[in-house]
Amino acid sequence: MEQLKEREHDFSAKLRQASVIESLKEYISWQRKVRSSSGQPVFPRRGPISVNLDLTTACNFSCPHCVDSRMLNTGDYLDLDTIKRSIETLQNNGLLSVILIGGGEPTIHKNFEELVRFLSRQGLQIGIATNGSRLERVASVADAFKEGDWLRLSLDAARESTFFKSHRPRGRISLEKILGDASEIKNANSALSLGYSFVIVWKGILINGYELCENVQEIPEAVRLARENHFDYISFKPCLLRLDGSLKESIFSQPDEEHETQVIDEITRNLEKARHEASDGVKILESINLDAMLNRKVHELKVQPQVCHSQFFRTVIAPSGIFHCPALRGVDLGRIGSEDGYKSAGNFEQTQANLERSLRNFDAAKECDVVVCFYHHVNWWIEKFITSRKSVRSLTKVEDDNFFL
Repeated sequence: MEQLKEREHDFSAKLRQASVIESLKEYISWQRKVRSSSGQPVFPRRGPISVNLDLTTACNFSCPHCVDSRMLNTGDYLDLDTIKRSIETLQNNGLLSVILIGGGEPTIHKNFEELVRFLSRQGLQIGIATNGSRLERVASVADAFKEGDWLRLSLDAARESTFFKSHRPRGRISLEKILGDASEIKNANSALSLGYSFVIVWKGILINGYELCENVQEIPEAVRLARENHFDYISFKPCLLRLDGSLKESIFSQPDEEHETQVIDEITRNLEKARHEASDGVKILESINLDAMLNRKVHELKVQPQVCHSQFFRTVIAPSGIFHCPALRGVDLGRIGSEDGYKSAGNFEQTQANLERSLRNFDAAKECDVVVCFYHHVNWWIEKFITSRKSVRSLTKVEDDNFFL
C-alpha cells in the first residue's frame, strides 16, 4: 500500500487513505451521475473528514493583517453541549480530524481543556492553531495528545518589536515567553508536533490606510528560534487580505510585474538563508500559495474549476454558522448551516442537503476567481478524474496517516 509522503499538503493522497477512499469513490460516482442522469442520484450519506472548529470569536490580539478581524469579539461562542453532540454526529458519519482554529483564539474558550480531552477520548486527530498567549491551558492537557496531533503557534516574527507591531497583544505577552512555554509543552509530550507559523509581510501592504509591519528580513531568524526552541517545523505563507466589498482572500490582487518580482526575489533570498539555519533541526514548510507565488503562478492558482469539490470533505463550524470553505468563513455565500447544523441527525441531514445544493449551484470559477485557493490542485485533480473514463476502482489506497484538510 502506498504511503503518504507529504503530510501537510498532498490532499489528493490524503483522500486516498484507507479510511477515506470509499468516501472519495462515492463522491466521484455521485458527481458522474449528476452530470449524466436526468434523475436525482442519492447524495452520499457521508459527512466531512475534517472540520475547522472555531470555538469563540474572542481574541486578545488585534493583528492588523487578520482576515477575520470583522467577526472578532462579538461575544459569540460555541457552547459545550453543541460542540460535543456535533462531533458525535459527525463521527457517526466519517469525521476523523478536528482543527481548533480561526475566528477567535481557541484557548480563551472557557471549556478549552475539557474539549481537548473530549476530542482525544473520541480518538480524533487534533490540531490547534493558537496565538500562544495562553499556552498554560495547552500545557495542562499535554498528556492528551498523541502521534499525529499538532500545535501551531501564529507568531509571524522573530523580534519582539515586530511581534508587538504585528499582533498588538493585550497584556504582558512576549515572544520570548511564548517560545519558552511552547518548548516546555514539547518536552512534556514529544509525540505532539510543534509548529511555528510565519505569515510573510512585505513592504507596501496596506489595510485601512495602515501599512503592515514588514518581516521578510526575519525569516532566517525565525528558523533559528524554531530550532533552538525544539519546534518540529516552521511554516511560511504569504500575507492574505480580504478584498474590500467581496470579502474574499487574495494576494497580488492588482498585477504589477515589477513589484511582484521585487517581493519574490527578497523572499527567495531570505528563504535560502533560512535553509542554512535549519540544518537537520527543524523542517521548513512552504504553503501551496507561497510556492505558487515564488514560482510566479499566483494568477494560475486563481483559476478554479466550476465545482469546489473540497467542500464535500471539509467544512468550518463557527459561532456564526457552518461554512463550506475557510476562505468564506463568516460570508453568507459560503454558509450551509447554523452553528447547531451538526448537533443532531436531523440537523445533519438538513446541512447536508444545503451542501448538496452548494455543490450543484456554487460556481467556484466565478465566485473564487480572486482567491488563491489552498485546495486548487486537489479540486482540479478530482474534476479531471470525474471527467475521465477511469474507474474508481483504479484509485490506489494510501496508508492512514494524516486526516487534516
